[in-house]
Amino acid sequence: MNPQWLKLWSASLVVAVLSACASQPPATKVALKDLTDFTLIYTDGGKAAPKSMTVAQAADVLKNFDVVFLGEEHRHPGNHIAQMALFRAIQERAPNVSLSLEQFERDVQGTLDDFMAGKIGEQPMRTKARAWDNYPVSYRPLVEYAKARGLPVIAAEAPGSVIRCVGERGADFLATMKPEQRGWAAAQLHLNEGAYKDKYMRFAAGDGSHGEDTDKDKPKGPSAAALRSFEAQVTRDDTMAESIYLHLQKNPGRKVVHLNGAFHSESFLGTAERLQMRDAKLRIAVVNPVQIKAGAKVEASTSDAKTGTFVLLIGETPKSYASMDEMKAAISEQMKFRGANKCEL
Repeated sequence: MNPQWLKLWSASLVVAVLSACASQPPATKVALKDLTDFTLIYTDGGKAAPKSMTVAQAADVLKNFDVVFLGEEHRHPGNHIAQMALFRAIQERAPNVSLSLEQFERDVQGTLDDFMAGKIGEQPMRTKARAWDNYPVSYRPLVEYAKARGLPVIAAEAPGSVIRCVGERGADFLATMKPEQRGWAAAQLHLNEGAYKDKYMRFAAGDGSHGEDTDKDKPKGPSAAALRSFEAQVTRDDTMAESIYLHLQKNPGRKVVHLNGAFHSESFLGTAERLQMRDAKLRIAVVNPVQIKAGAKVEASTSDAKTGTFVLLIGETPKSYASMDEMKAAISEQMKFRGANKCEL
């Protein structure tokens, strides 16, 4: 078979699949077919009666927002397929959209810009810009779609080295950074009490190294390590929020589709909340992924409905560990890795 013909045939097949996803009427699904299948449920943050929509119908709603957060379960095939289909459909309706990514860090924006301009190839970009190892299968389709249409791509995240330092030394570390490095993280952090902090502390309590102190002789409340961990998390959230905000300030009239891990935007908290703090007038939408068990009814629960403008129902991935012993062994290895990656810029 002619290689060039095969390449064209494959590209046509991808377009056909995405078009089918976008145009088919929503069917009442008994269960998701497999891990590549997904269903979009419009809930308006729990204010509307849940309604199943096609990608095209969802894009008709989302095109009216200034910023759309596409939350993801990292490496989930159905989640990434849905992201691509949604971004494509939104851009077809709102051509002036920019792509913002948690998966690239601020200090490599120049490298990413060089790649988008065709000045360097993909492999040097992936190396110099520290692209995630799943870039080819998860993010390449989005970046290449943007590149082909001259759409800006924002490296929104704070560098991992900065996050490690904040996690080790606290948010005060940012004031010690060199002037040329300080811009790698948000100028202002929102460390206030509230729903997001409560949520994060509940999450942190599940990790023995970041949980609450259990010593009866100590005051009850989050440990110093947990508070530093929250400060590191907020550094990420505020930096992504500021990256989007600054892009919109420099480019009036543009819209932004931003990809991040679901925790950063679920229930309109985290990065989404911090963006709204920077500009209360922005219309912000959240597409929040929810995994459902194999064979489960395809519907959004009352609590899930509140987590986004749309709930993206996707299949449940296999359990990471079959036993507590496996999980403890994995955590032990992770702690060794953390110890080898101390704060260093």
